[in-house]
Amino acid sequence: MKVLIVYAHPNPNSFNHAILEAVVETLRKNKHELRVKDLYEENFNPLLDRDMLASINQGVIPQDILREQQDLLWAEGLIFIYPLWWFDRPAILKGWFDRVFTNGFAFRYTPRGVEGLLHHQKALVLVTTGGTVEEYGSMGDQECLIRPTTDGTLAACGVQNILDKVFYAVPVVSAESRQEMLDDVRRLVAEF
Repeated sequence: MKVLIVYAHPNPNSFNHAILEAVVETLRKNKHELRVKDLYEENFNPLLDRDMLASINQGVIPQDILREQQDLLWAEGLIFIYPLWWFDRPAILKGWFDRVFTNGFAFRYTPRGVEGLLHHQKALVLVTTGGTVEEYGSMGDQECLIRPTTDGTLAACGVQNILDKVFYAVPVVSAESRQEMLDDVRRLVAEF
């Protein structure tokens, strides 16, 4: 399978980067083709400003976005790796979705509502948190941690087979627990 990995964490020494390394290692071991988009390393511009929005609405897509869309079209599977910040994705990843998943490319409006145009076989969303599962549970539905990405973006744009995994309390768990998390990542990716 051709797999596009979209990674969003600014620290190359983070646990998120360890997840990225485990994902890449497992995909290569299983002979998948892959491309990695490290949004911070690439200095991706997440800002969808007024002029760019007007241009996109007129059907003129900027070259940098066309390249991102070509990577999406190349892929059969998608993997997203990011930390949870304020109950959502980091701004650079949210901006990537805002700029790349354009009307007419990732979705379109119809008389029946929004129609997703992406036809990827599957997606995997891997998220880390600083808080414990109990802390997030006390704030309400834990599902809200991933739904902006899984349902609000990917499913709305046509991706149907979406798996997700949230790794809780990464900064405070033991090294052994983090190793178990990485083993879980390898298992999920091996089944991808």
